[in-house]
Amino acid sequence: MTARFPQHFLWGGAVAANQVEGAWQKDGKGLSTSDLQPQGIFGARVERQPGDFGIKDVAIDFYHRYPEDIKLFAEMGFTVLRTSIAWTRIYPNGDESQPNEAGLAFYDRLFDEMAKYNIKPLVTLSHYEMPYGLIKNYGGWGNRQTIDFFVNYARTVFSRYKDKVKHWLTFNEINMSLHAPFTGVGLPEESDKQAIYQAIHHQLVGSARAVKACHEIVPEGKIGNMLLGGMLYPLTCHPADVMETLQQNRDWLFFGDVQVRGYYPAYMTRFFKQQGITLTIAEQDKRDLQSTVDFISFSYYMTGCVTTDEEQNLKARGNILDMVPNPHLASSEWGWQIDPQGLRYLMNELYDRYQKPLFIVENGLGARDKVEADGSIHDDYRIAYLNDHLVQVREAIEDGVEVWGYTCWGPIDLVSASKAEFSKRYGFIYVDRDDSGNGTLARTRKKSFYWYQEVIGSHGASLK
Repeated sequence: MTARFPQHFLWGGAVAANQVEGAWQKDGKGLSTSDLQPQGIFGARVERQPGDFGIKDVAIDFYHRYPEDIKLFAEMGFTVLRTSIAWTRIYPNGDESQPNEAGLAFYDRLFDEMAKYNIKPLVTLSHYEMPYGLIKNYGGWGNRQTIDFFVNYARTVFSRYKDKVKHWLTFNEINMSLHAPFTGVGLPEESDKQAIYQAIHHQLVGSARAVKACHEIVPEGKIGNMLLGGMLYPLTCHPADVMETLQQNRDWLFFGDVQVRGYYPAYMTRFFKQQGITLTIAEQDKRDLQSTVDFISFSYYMTGCVTTDEEQNLKARGNILDMVPNPHLASSEWGWQIDPQGLRYLMNELYDRYQKPLFIVENGLGARDKVEADGSIHDDYRIAYLNDHLVQVREAIEDGVEVWGYTCWGPIDLVSASKAEFSKRYGFIYVDRDDSGNGTLARTRKKSFYWYQEVIGSHGASLK
């Protein structure tokens, strides 16, 4: 008998405010960290000048075009859409005593539009952006005061949207702070580990206090964390490689361990001691951390390998996250290795470790799409990628893993996070815009649009 997706499994896609909305100064929005990264997370930080231009300033103009886009998502059959709230639309500098009503009203309109089509919102509170005012005036998450500013923001949106949004996430890919501290915790990229882990501690406390607030304000709601699912394999079966792999996987699983279990895992005691890190942890922090998430959400794009062979490690420098490539896997145009079985492995690992429901909130293929003379786009490579990954999700469900849903990354073309490109396209819907910002912004259904429509319509039975 073929494995089935659960009856109430949620199907949809995922976007982020700073990658789709545009309208970067509209209706009282403040300056965010993302606004200062016109070349993306791994690009230079730029002080904005009057009249200058960044590709994300308009992005795909979702701020004005969301009714058209939501209608297209509904046509595919979406039952869930993951998006984020731009913190700077609600508190432009982060420390205001009163929220910006125009920003709150925008998300009311967006969630109302989704409700027209029975699409459930899954909302991330902070997706790779925070108010620049909190960095300039307070030092970002390095300052304990930022916890209170974040919790105030969270309570504001929970109270405003409690009848419209029942599924929430705290921080997007919270473990990315180790690789991109400005994006993750608002610290300079050259910050030392002591400063980064202290900021991460504040963020983990902020996340836990937001969980508690959500349970209080939205009693029937569910709130999860969000991890970058960076599962690593040992390159060889040499015990040194296996042990090093364990350690490196703990680098990111640590975040989940705190958010799901409610305390720091024992292995971090040795890590902090060896690294010369001494965290300031208040007794109240320990109590706050006990407010744990209801489910674990994660992104999955690829796996990597670990070796203690320094020659191999030197060769890997400059790869995404400096990962050693797996000789058994093919790669995308952007060098991301394609490993559908790795998703099943990751799901089993997370479920075994935490025994809480999972939600796959990002998975997709960034590729260059060619528009044919008749306007059609034949993205069979995207269909193959997503089909093979969804088959492995189905296998994990058969393994006994509880999964609430799947939101592929970028159901509509958007500005990529890492380098702020349009040419790296993820969508089922093509947006006419290029890396220089030229184009009409017209939307076109790709071949994959109809494929995903069939997958959702058949509740996964059409997967091959």
